[in-house]
Amino acid sequence: MGAIVAIVGRPNVGKSTFFNRLIQRREAIVDAVSGVTRDRHYGKSDWNGKEFSLIDTGGYIVGSDDIFEKEIDKQVELAIDEADAIVFMVDVESGVTGMDEDVAKLLRRVDKPVFLAINKVDNAKRAADAVEFYALGLGEYFTLSSINGGGTGELLDALVKVLPEAEEEVDELPRFAVVGRPNAGKSSFINALIGEDRYIVTDIAGTTRDSIDTKYNRFGFEFNLIDTAGIRRKAKVKEDLEFYSVMRSVRAIEHSDVCILLFDATRGFDGQVSNIFWLAQRNNKGVVILVNKWDLVEDKETNTMKEYTIRIKQEIEPFVDVPIIFISVLNKQRIYKAIETAVDVYKNRSKKVKTSELNDVMLPIIDHTPPPAYKDKYVKIKYITQLPTLYPQFAFFCNLPQYVREPYKRFLENKLRENFDFTGVPVTIYMRKK
Repeated sequence: MGAIVAIVGRPNVGKSTFFNRLIQRREAIVDAVSGVTRDRHYGKSDWNGKEFSLIDTGGYIVGSDDIFEKEIDKQVELAIDEADAIVFMVDVESGVTGMDEDVAKLLRRVDKPVFLAINKVDNAKRAADAVEFYALGLGEYFTLSSINGGGTGELLDALVKVLPEAEEEVDELPRFAVVGRPNAGKSSFINALIGEDRYIVTDIAGTTRDSIDTKYNRFGFEFNLIDTAGIRRKAKVKEDLEFYSVMRSVRAIEHSDVCILLFDATRGFDGQVSNIFWLAQRNNKGVVILVNKWDLVEDKETNTMKEYTIRIKQEIEPFVDVPIIFISVLNKQRIYKAIETAVDVYKNRSKKVKTSELNDVMLPIIDHTPPPAYKDKYVKIKYITQLPTLYPQFAFFCNLPQYVREPYKRFLENKLRENFDFTGVPVTIYMRKK
């Protein structure tokens, strides 16, 4: 379970540039796969071997500056509630502004580590100008230039020192997180599952301080259910704040094996649901999509399950091998099926394919459809093995790994899926030099 670091500050101080600089080293390694980051405001970073999730709060505010005045306090309070450490970014060019003072006032009351980062300091005169930020009452500060990266190292050194150590998961039981937008029916789904009879063995107060883990034993399955819906935070935080539900989802997703993504059929698979989906995918978690309130969808003649499923799959390409189940929490329809499917996905995620079997099945397929030649170079794949990780990753050993293009990797992934059933689970493929 990694730590969460939130970046706060008013618009245009350079939060996104700083954020991008921190995650790009990793994205270059990790996300070169799809070449796109689906969610520009959440990423993973690491420094000195310590990994953390980074959230750029500014990205969640849409609207003009005056709306921003009201929103920024909410953003900061959320960051205070949810993050393990906070980077407060200001900009030396504009000096201390009234809005900076507002934010500082909120941050001074916090007992979490706060790092004051003064951006756009790229020469000695500006370094001298930075002194006025002592007036914010947050003590020592870090000067940096997020455009060229100067000064970021010192800030990161100090930051990772205060981050909590990742907790080792001792529990062997599968962990299912129920995630989705507020009001999609997550709580009702969990209540319907647990039932009035309360088949609960124990209520463990969640190890993460904002989700309740329920040990669940029913229908012959035993697992932990991570419920982020169960805790109501301060009333003054509007429930529908996008940033809020993303923050909550990050914690639950990182902590789980399988994400049960539940959304309201009448509202559709919108941008925010898709954000949560990509969060799960990027964290290599299993995914089951539940379409709730299907009983309320109008004109089922034109809007059949089949057509609805096709539309969802268009949204989640290229990772379309995901179970989609139409449920009604209210009428307790297919709830058991949902859990059964989550258990299957969990098994798929931990599946290990024997090396001999892998080669027997895949090598003939590769012989039949070899990688296309690139610049007159022919790639020969000689051997395949599954890596010993928590989720399915495969190494294909070949003579020229650099010439294998994305479409061919996708072809290999699809063949693995056809032959070994990895439904609901992201699969990673590496080309390695023999």
